[in-house]
Amino acid sequence: MQLPIIQKVQVAFGALMTVLLIVGIVAYRSVLSSSESAHWAEHTNEVLEHLANLRLGMENIESGYRDFALSGDDAFLQRARANTSLADNEQRALQSLTADNPHQQRRLSMVSDVLQRMVQRGDSIVRMRGTPAAGDTAALIRGGQDDPLLDAFRVTARDMEVEEQQLLRERKSAAVNRFRETQVALIVGSTLALLIAAFSGWQVARDRTERKRAEDRLKHLNRLYAMVTGITASMVRVRDRAELFNRACQTAVEHGEFEMAWIAVVAPKEKRIVPVAWAGRDEPAMSVIKGHFASSEGTLEGNTLAAQAIREKAAVVSNDVKTDQRLVFGNMHAESGIRSLAVIPLIVSDNAIGVFTLYTSKPEFFDAAGLLLLTELAGNVAFAIDHLERQERLDRLYYYDTLTGLANRRSFLERVTRYTLSAADDGHKMAVFLIDLERFKKLNDSLGRSAGDALLKQVAEWLAQNAGNANLVARLDADHFAVVLPKAMYEANVARVLEKTIAAFMKHEFSLNDAVYRMAAKFGVAVFPDDGTDADTLFNNAEAALKKAKASRDRYLFYAQKMTETVAMSLGIENRLRRALEREEFVLHYQPKVNIVSGKLTGAEALIRWNDPVSGLTLPGRFIPILEETGLIHDVGRWVLRKAIEDYQRWRNDGLPAVRIAVNVSPLQLRNRNFVSEIQQAISVAADAAAGLQLEITETEIMQDVNHSIGSLLAIRALGVTIAIDDFGTGFSSLSYLAKLPVDTLKIDRSFVVEMVSAKGGLTLVSVIINLARALKLNTVAEGVETEEQLRQLRSLGCDEMQGYLFGKPVPVESFEQKYMRVNPALIS
Repeated sequence: MQLPIIQKVQVAFGALMTVLLIVGIVAYRSVLSSSESAHWAEHTNEVLEHLANLRLGMENIESGYRDFALSGDDAFLQRARANTSLADNEQRALQSLTADNPHQQRRLSMVSDVLQRMVQRGDSIVRMRGTPAAGDTAALIRGGQDDPLLDAFRVTARDMEVEEQQLLRERKSAAVNRFRETQVALIVGSTLALLIAAFSGWQVARDRTERKRAEDRLKHLNRLYAMVTGITASMVRVRDRAELFNRACQTAVEHGEFEMAWIAVVAPKEKRIVPVAWAGRDEPAMSVIKGHFASSEGTLEGNTLAAQAIREKAAVVSNDVKTDQRLVFGNMHAESGIRSLAVIPLIVSDNAIGVFTLYTSKPEFFDAAGLLLLTELAGNVAFAIDHLERQERLDRLYYYDTLTGLANRRSFLERVTRYTLSAADDGHKMAVFLIDLERFKKLNDSLGRSAGDALLKQVAEWLAQNAGNANLVARLDADHFAVVLPKAMYEANVARVLEKTIAAFMKHEFSLNDAVYRMAAKFGVAVFPDDGTDADTLFNNAEAALKKAKASRDRYLFYAQKMTETVAMSLGIENRLRRALEREEFVLHYQPKVNIVSGKLTGAEALIRWNDPVSGLTLPGRFIPILEETGLIHDVGRWVLRKAIEDYQRWRNDGLPAVRIAVNVSPLQLRNRNFVSEIQQAISVAADAAAGLQLEITETEIMQDVNHSIGSLLAIRALGVTIAIDDFGTGFSSLSYLAKLPVDTLKIDRSFVVEMVSAKGGLTLVSVIINLARALKLNTVAEGVETEEQLRQLRSLGCDEMQGYLFGKPVPVESFEQKYMRVNPALIS
């Protein structure tokens, strides 16, 4: 049945009104849902904020009691108790906010229990303060062990935070669903529905913005909290200020997510700000900052924010780097993406000793809550600095002499231990000197203690300067010092250093009260490893040597009497050797070399002798090592070359057989970069001088630096001088290198000649050497030939020349000329 038109209109209008009513109801429900969602977001954020405050309070309670246990400062105790009240308030607030959540209520009961136990433990620490147990408690805290109560609280707090965030996500999801329903209703609804939907949408968008802002703020606080926790945890493990500063900057960048962080300290004398540590990726910017603070603008009176923070002892913040006119480097930071920075003073005993500066790419980053947390962190860092400085002063008193600044006995023995280990590994000697200042007590009594102290400081400075390193010197007690010589190859080196030190010390003039004084001292010496293999033994033996020296007339004594005598003898020989060249005490003796087949004279070897005014004619084995130790071998070696060439030229001028003279070369001479030029200068006296000279160099010498040796020998051979390898077979030369060596003669070592007839295989070995030389077109000379049987065997093997007592011993040049050159030597039958 059809309804009248009016009824249709009425029905349609009613339907329309019904639709509009439904749309209005749906839209109204959406508004209510959005408001409820915002309410729950605000409720969740409030719970999380109270939870963060509770966490900070619990951390501060623990750190306050810990710092009180470490330092005994009542300020830390008051801070812990104040935070206990704060934690109670936050706990009550959370109980009220989560009254409808039984899970959270149970967790809050656990938190209450943890708080009560922390307070009880803190009260126990207070009661134990001053008792022996306090030291154990402080040692445990310094060990950096984690607090189980604090860990239990962190787990519970994290569970509460996770549940609140889960509830927030669920409510957020429900709000999103209702918002979609509203959108559908608004699409099919009327203008009123659209208006209501628009209003609802605006409400939801605002809710989302607020929720996002709250989440960002929570993340920001969590990052700061992580940074504070990381830096605070590292404080109990660091051992010096540099490590503390570096860790603080690195933690700020890694955990706080700052772009850059740096710490600067105040240099009190210059009243200048000095950056000492930094971390971050903007190294060029840090270089510019360091350069600025190194200039005249980097003082405490400068216009930097760091100077302002130090002067005002308060944090200085710039939350808009682009427009802040106070910033010296504002443009540079803005170009690198920095938007906010904070400079926080480090305050110790109400004195600002430095600043901690943080940079971030987020604008308006540093709010009141974050700044409060960073200020608390700066206070903890400053406390750690103060603690480390006190520890450094204690270590200084423990390891160093307060008057002179030198190491004390304890520190000196530790250093000697390190040097003994190094000497054992490297295979060299080291020595310990103990020094006693003579007549110091008399001077101290007559001039007063202040003058005595001034003299001891001057002596310490002189010893440190003479040693070349203050770490090698120590003051043991009133007038006793010690010096370690880390490396010495021979005992004579030790004595030489000691002699020079004593001579210089006794000549040095010390100034006291406008007067000049010269001091004398006694020395006791112990040498590693001869007198001991550990620091205590060396020290005790050096003390025994010093005691014996003080009771004798000796200026110094070694612990081993034999060593004292040996060193004294070596020093005596050294002193006489230094004058031997001037006094023309060196002479050359010549030993003939002859052709094995004909027995005719073919050459001579020059052998040095020393007419020692004390011990008479001295063989080279006694003094050559000392010449090499002292470096005199170069002067003596040049004299030998000149003398040998002079004798050769004289033989030629006198019409005598011009046989070539062989001169032995020391390893030090061969390694000398000027050796070739010295040879060239020696033979420049005559055009034919090179023809009369042969250099004998041992196989071992050549192989020490074979490439350098080849180069030097090629240059010498180009001058017309021949080369002989002495003592061939006793070294470790490679056959490949032997073929490359520019030599003319191989001299077979005496030991092989002896074993040739007395030992199995000796004859074969000599035969191999002779055949090798023949293959390389080298001349062979057998050394130390003393019997007819040796001569017969060498002749049968085809050896070219011989040298030894069978034909002649080394004799002075006059005897050599008379016996071997002015008469025709008979052939060897």
